[in-house]
Amino acid sequence: MPVAAGVGPHPQLPPPNPTLIPTVNIAQAVGWPANRKPLAGPGMAVNAFAGGLDHPRWLTVLPNGDVLVAETNAPSRPKDAEGIRGWFMKRVMNKAGAGVPSANRITLLRDADGDGVAETRSVFIEGLNSPFGMALIGNDFYVANSDAVVRFPYTEGEIRIAQPGTKVLDLPAGPINHHWTKNLIASRDEARLYVTVGSNSNAAENGIDQEVGRAAIWEVDPKRGSYRIYASGLRNPNGLAWEPGSGLPDFGTRRQLLRLALQLLWSASGRTGAASAARPGRQGQGAGLCNRAAHRFARPGLFQERSMAGAIRQRSFHWSARFMES
Repeated sequence: MPVAAGVGPHPQLPPPNPTLIPTVNIAQAVGWPANRKPLAGPGMAVNAFAGGLDHPRWLTVLPNGDVLVAETNAPSRPKDAEGIRGWFMKRVMNKAGAGVPSANRITLLRDADGDGVAETRSVFIEGLNSPFGMALIGNDFYVANSDAVVRFPYTEGEIRIAQPGTKVLDLPAGPINHHWTKNLIASRDEARLYVTVGSNSNAAENGIDQEVGRAAIWEVDPKRGSYRIYASGLRNPNGLAWEPGSGLPDFGTRRQLLRLALQLLWSASGRTGAASAARPGRQGQGAGLCNRAAHRFARPGLFQERSMAGAIRQRSFHWSARFMES
């Protein structure tokens, strides 16, 4: 079937091809060849800012221009590699280059002369636990480890934090920890943190008890160490950001976060989602936002979804993903 047949408003899909072992093709990672670099658009240039990093997964730019990079990989997950499925998954991860221990550090890169190349490189924080998300609020630097949000004291311009961190609150982890990367951003008034927690499975195949607090965005009070489920039904909602330019207060920022979360929502027409089980027993949490959050910002509509763990019952909700424009 030609590639053109699979695109457009009425794509044609090849028939299913059931096999005993699924086909998994992994692209081989290739670095920049010597003395070569990607071609940039007119009026732009590309160069290597830094190299030789160990699984750089997330970046944060501090107000003074320092670039922080989380060098991280998956934590130990003994139950995620059990049985035949786990054996194959481990081989695939090794082939992809992901089967190595995590560096567990955040590295600072500084380009003082502005030439696009970091001439200063320092271990900013080490001894973390598969860190990912980072956020600075005043003199408090927050890191989302795979199992907790941790706070460190920060002084502008320093290239290393040697003081131990203080745990703000625990995050869902455990021996499976399927989606282990936890992203976080600060609210615009810097009073709250929003932390992403991915599902512990693809379709709750590890049991609904393993999904408590997962597939969700947490709203965290960093001073009290408390949280609430802000939005749920989000399989692995990484990459949070505020919509630029609106300058809206609390209501607006909440709406923007919800809009972004909906873009990451598992489609109800696709596979069954693994939602947060923060409110077990409530149906219709599998691929939607929690009622408490969604009812505040959504217009009446019709949203049909599948419930948790492959259940075939469908329910119609009188809310949709249409938001009022400011």
